[in-house]
Amino acid sequence: MRLVRYGDRGREKPGLVDAEGRIRDLSDHVTALEGAALDPDRLAALAAIDPAGLPVVAEGTRLCKPVDRIGKVVGVGPNYHDSAKLAGFRVNPEPTIFLKASTAVCGPNDPIEIPRLAGRVDWGVELAVVIGRVAKYISIEEAERSVAGYCLANDISERSFQLQRGGQWTKGKSHDTFCPLGPYLVTPDELPDLDSIELWLDVNRTRQQIGTTRDMIFKVPYLISYISRFMRLEPGDVILTGTPAGVGLSYDPPRFLKPGDRIRLGGTMLGEQESTCVSL
Repeated sequence: MRLVRYGDRGREKPGLVDAEGRIRDLSDHVTALEGAALDPDRLAALAAIDPAGLPVVAEGTRLCKPVDRIGKVVGVGPNYHDSAKLAGFRVNPEPTIFLKASTAVCGPNDPIEIPRLAGRVDWGVELAVVIGRVAKYISIEEAERSVAGYCLANDISERSFQLQRGGQWTKGKSHDTFCPLGPYLVTPDELPDLDSIELWLDVNRTRQQIGTTRDMIFKVPYLISYISRFMRLEPGDVILTGTPAGVGLSYDPPRFLKPGDRIRLGGTMLGEQESTCVSL
């Protein structure tokens, strides 16, 4: 099942995508895709609904972030060997984790803001995990039972804020619009093999990143279990699992985003995003 949120800001509604790719309104069955509604059992009940009986949403309607009321976004540092090597990051024996402000999350096609005093804004296509049940000290074997679904993410970073402003990664990761999510929340039954997801990203129609989740250093169940040892994961929390090789920082000379640039990215079964960079 592919779930979405659609509509104008402040008036978003939940929906699902039918077999023909049309959005169907789910608001008579669930008020919002948040909290308890993300429990895997509740989502299974939604999957039993016949989409043909749901109203069709007008084509071209704005898609929003697929989950409302995100409590926290937990990022994972270098999680692909090639990406870490090219960008000059060290891979530690344990995952490097950081928090990205939940206010950074935006819709899949919303404009991406270039912050004031920024000159090194970078991209990073990722697989995101959305938590559906509380996970605390959860085992690796049980970890996937806490998942509501998966979605496409772009972990935007301002590298000078991240690396040259006191070493605080959160500074460079948390500006408004620095975490486009969606278009879909894809339930786990649609992604039975998490190691075969191909991720790609283009800037101005030039391919910058392509990789597969098979090359992840730390796999999704381990990441959920590991993070739950340090903080309680709650429904609506998002884990960003790392980006493959090809971020702008890794090029010689580096390549960074500027106003007017267009970013397009996608992933197997996860859909696509397309955003334009704008100045403040």
